[in-house]
Amino acid sequence: MAKPFFRLQKFLRRTQFLLFFLTAAYLMAGSLLLLQRSRLVIQQATRGTSNIQVSPVSDVVIGVGILDTRIMQSPRLSSKFLVDMDVLHDPMSDQRYGPRWLMSRNSELRQLRRRWFHRFINEQEPIQAMGSKPESHNHDPRTYVGCFSGDSREKTLKGAVFYDLRKMTVSHCQEACAERSYSYAGLEYGAECYCGNTLPVTVAKQEECNNECKGEKGSICGGVNRLSVYRVEELRAGARRRRNVIYRGCFRAPENLTLTFPASLTQSNLTVEMCSAFCSKKEFPLAVIRRPECYCGYPTMHFTLHDSVDRLFCSTQQNISSTAEVSREENYYHVYQTPVQDTRCTDRKFLTTKSKVFVALSSFPGAGNTWARHLIEHATGYYTGSYYFDGTLYNKGFKGEKDHWRSRRTICVKTHESGKREIEMFDSAILLIRNPYKSLMAEFNRKCAGHLGYATDRNWKSKEWPDFVNSYASWWASHVLDWLKYGKHLLVIHYEDLKQKLIPKLKEMVEFLNMTVTEDRLLCVENNRDGNFKRSGARQKDFEPFTQEMKDLINRYILTVDEALKRRNLTGLPREYVPR
Repeated sequence: MAKPFFRLQKFLRRTQFLLFFLTAAYLMAGSLLLLQRSRLVIQQATRGTSNIQVSPVSDVVIGVGILDTRIMQSPRLSSKFLVDMDVLHDPMSDQRYGPRWLMSRNSELRQLRRRWFHRFINEQEPIQAMGSKPESHNHDPRTYVGCFSGDSREKTLKGAVFYDLRKMTVSHCQEACAERSYSYAGLEYGAECYCGNTLPVTVAKQEECNNECKGEKGSICGGVNRLSVYRVEELRAGARRRRNVIYRGCFRAPENLTLTFPASLTQSNLTVEMCSAFCSKKEFPLAVIRRPECYCGYPTMHFTLHDSVDRLFCSTQQNISSTAEVSREENYYHVYQTPVQDTRCTDRKFLTTKSKVFVALSSFPGAGNTWARHLIEHATGYYTGSYYFDGTLYNKGFKGEKDHWRSRRTICVKTHESGKREIEMFDSAILLIRNPYKSLMAEFNRKCAGHLGYATDRNWKSKEWPDFVNSYASWWASHVLDWLKYGKHLLVIHYEDLKQKLIPKLKEMVEFLNMTVTEDRLLCVENNRDGNFKRSGARQKDFEPFTQEMKDLINRYILTVDEALKRRNLTGLPREYVPR
């Protein structure tokens, strides 16, 4: 009896294992079949089950679903819905391996799909119904001039240039050009604004200006190498006022006025405003006045604006008694800076061949790196790069911000980095050093209010300020010490010297970059020295944010850096740094 029972038990064990394996195989096969079937159901559901006949337009495959292009063309379907929609909802879509799971699993695919949707919608927006004509984009009939070729821009609309990749509008560009006393505003690529007083030469087809303004739907901001040109109206209430005419001083006139100043005006009742307006219309940055004569021109080697004299030499006298005084008065003129920009040094481009020497423009944050880049770009005519990407600076005209920092297409690369590995990547470097007290305040202003603003009283009195000083003061010192230790070939420039002796120091920087520059171009840079990077707003006067404890800390770092510079046989820090 025991033997048959043992055989039965052995058989049941084998059967149990067999059933287990059969069940597992069955479940796996069923799961695969169910998954395959669910995908088919989703595709069919996405295609739709409408009784309306489908038009012969190819379906567009996106992700794992298929979307009928008729849905994309429907005027009732908003772009937001299309962007957020994954597929038409199906009971199986919430399960694993459904479309929602796949989309969340691959974020990169989702981003690509959304960008495709935006592009597709922008192309389809004018289409409202089958057979309808595309809508014409809005132009202000009062100010719109036409579409022109961008090839002639270098000779016409180059008086002022700026970019805004997110908020560019026609009125924004018009107001910026009006502020600088220009007559025309040209927009290109949907985000670039150019100003000038002369229309471009080559007229283009209207349909070639087809880029929508980044900040204003329905308005046209040029196209690829195409400019949508608008007249500049008088500034509306609340808009920025025109830039004031700036008095540069009294100067002795050059020997040949007609050769030095290309344009002139003689008028009995001449005023400063009349002369400035005349020179602005001619796109000259200088208005040179001695009533009733008005001359327009640029700073040149014959008229450098470096040696001003007492204003009394230029004062007009109603009753002049001696011939000596008459002769003296005739040789001196009042000089004013007009609102228009000196355009002789505004043209910039990327290097045509890759640079063999990889040069850094290194500084502690707040030490004037952006300003130095502005000077270098306008002096050399080539863009500077950046280790970072700052969209605000790109909008200000630093196109190198968008270029990869190791592309070697830029003349030098901005960096605030320190440390052996980061420094040794560069073949040489311009090391820009600024008073740490000024650098710390400038960087704190930038953190709180951007590149051109000022921090508020609340910011300075918060706990954030002492914490900032404690951490950043040591960074100021270590940054210089690291570059002195690991830098291969250095040119040390003190910010204070660059401000006081702009042209000599700028020449040093240009020569270090193995570039040549004309004297007239350097004078142009000097005339445009501030660019668009001078802080504006309510600045606090006689404000001392540093406590004695902070000063003691910073002064110790200053002495350490000064000693390190002298050990390298370099010029020590300017005396104004310490004591404080």
